Amino acid sequence: MSELTDAKTRADLLNRLKRAEGQLRGIQRMIEEGQGCRDIATQMAAVRKALDSAYVHMTVCFMQQELEACLGGDADGAASERIGGVLSDVQELLGKLR
Repeated sequence: MSELTDAKTRADLLNRLKRAEGQLRGIQRMIEEGQGCRDIATQMAAVRKALDSAYVHMTVCFMQQELEACLGGDADGAASERIGGVLSDVQELLGKLR
């Protein structure tokens, strides 16, 4: 399996994961302080959603890289834009699953 080659995407994914890491630390603190289960569950759901979103974003980026590589020289700027547009729609639709 290939790696993510786009530096901007890698940086974006790392930032998303760092935010989720901060949220997890916050949840740990909430548990240590004895906060209510409903509040903790709400924060857990938010972290899950953030991780799901990061996963979909990474997967779509991977798909775009692979499709463009498969098309090779046939992927002119317009084809690349069309691929990006379709995958953007896919990402939006997948984001609505949860």
